[in-house]
Amino acid sequence: MKKLLFGTISALLLALIVGCSQDGEASKEDSQEETEQTQTITLGVTPWTSTVPPTEIASIVLEDMGYEVEQTQADAGSVYIGLSRGDIDVFMDAWLPVHDVYLEKYSDSIADTAMSYDNADAGWVVPTYMEDINSIADIKGKEDQFGNEMYGIEEGASVTGIIDELIEGYGLDMEQVNSSEGGMIAQAMRKMENEEPVVFYGWRPHTMFNKFDIKVIEEDQGYFETASVHVVTNNELEENAPDAYEFLSNWNISIDEVEKMIVKIEEEGMEKEEVAQEWIDNNQDKINEMLDE
Repeated sequence: MKKLLFGTISALLLALIVGCSQDGEASKEDSQEETEQTQTITLGVTPWTSTVPPTEIASIVLEDMGYEVEQTQADAGSVYIGLSRGDIDVFMDAWLPVHDVYLEKYSDSIADTAMSYDNADAGWVVPTYMEDINSIADIKGKEDQFGNEMYGIEEGASVTGIIDELIEGYGLDMEQVNSSEGGMIAQAMRKMENEEPVVFYGWRPHTMFNKFDIKVIEEDQGYFETASVHVVTNNELEENAPDAYEFLSNWNISIDEVEKMIVKIEEEGMEKEEVAQEWIDNNQDKINEMLDE
């Protein structure tokens, strides 16, 4: 009787151990599957209006693919540091050749993955009522008309250094005044409202060229070139999320489409997510091509 009881208890214990082991394995598999399904992809977002539409479109598509998406707000320099460390996976608004310095500096950990669009002009901008200022050389000797100031974007942007080099290269008696994109434009607007002389940094795509009568003035010493806008990723993304990397490597969009979306967000007050979803709905064939479907 004792032997029978002991055998029964042993069998129950063995069944319990096996059952717990199987539950543990199943739980581990479920946990692993859940982790894979909710893998997080982080996108860097600079404080430029041009960054918003591509970032929002990519975020929605990646979420539809099953990823959790986070966005990290930072200046350009910090975004590239984040990319190099793996804290940021993707940046949708890399301006080349201006940002070549970052790609070279962090070449071991980040890569140019795709081109969004080209023919993105950038440079010094003045209002069209300044008919006698059509090149940076025209400013020489007239710096005092501008209060000896040129308005630029945030100090962390690589273009800030280029502008300082330009001022020195042209021998201009001017100082670059840095602030956010919005702060720069607000300062320029105050001057333009009174038709005062003003010079600031401008680029396409941007609503400033829809909103104001302005012109990019000529620069003949090679400080500014027509840019192309690219997607940059951390090198680990291709291995960790191959389908996401495939989508991003096929990414492309026109500068006109980006500019139209910026107008809807900045001028018409539409939510950025709504604008991005609208573009996706109207361009599903293009999205499918990017997804290689």
